[in-house]
Amino acid sequence: MMQLLKSPKQFTAMLLSLALLAVIGTVSAADMPAPQALVKTASDDMLAALKENEAKLEADPTQIYGLVEEILIPHFDFARMAKLALGKNWHQLDGEQQKQFVEEFRILLVRTYSTAMLEYTEEEIRFLPFHDDLSKKRVNVPMEVVQTGGPAIPMVLSLYQNKEDAWKVYDVKIEGISLVTNYRSSFARDINNGGVEKLLADLTARNQKARL
Repeated sequence: MMQLLKSPKQFTAMLLSLALLAVIGTVSAADMPAPQALVKTASDDMLAALKENEAKLEADPTQIYGLVEEILIPHFDFARMAKLALGKNWHQLDGEQQKQFVEEFRILLVRTYSTAMLEYTEEEIRFLPFHDDLSKKRVNVPMEVVQTGGPAIPMVLSLYQNKEDAWKVYDVKIEGISLVTNYRSSFARDINNGGVEKLLADLTARNQKARL
């Protein structure tokens, strides 16, 4: 059976904190490097949307999917994430299958992110000093999740600058564990057991079942 997440608590309850947690401090996005500013703006927008739609979400939790699609999804490069998650097995799929895998992987992450947001408990995020060279067009944005009564949880967002000069998230690391690597390990086990086409079929079926 497909095991999509090694630690649901870690990669569901905390993964999407980047998009919805209140950011500590008063530094404005205008005073931050572009990748940090992107994360802060998305955080502010998502938090505002959650508060504005609180009653609607209580009545119909499925409305969270629309908010995720509108506010968060544009900042992620799911094609890159899907390709990295499959690793060498990516080339076992033809062009149409690759497109299908990207879409199913996107749906999977939207569901995961949305579930995390519905469990929002008002933890806070603190941005850590940013030292990467923006000219290299690939950076890590370090931060930590501040917990009441517990140690801070380190988190890093990996972004790259695409040909349109937009910064896109392609990985998230929590306590040093990469989301992409986590999925790659899980997918590799499933591919070894049944092949990459079966993985695609299973992922598609799981997403279709979740829509019901």
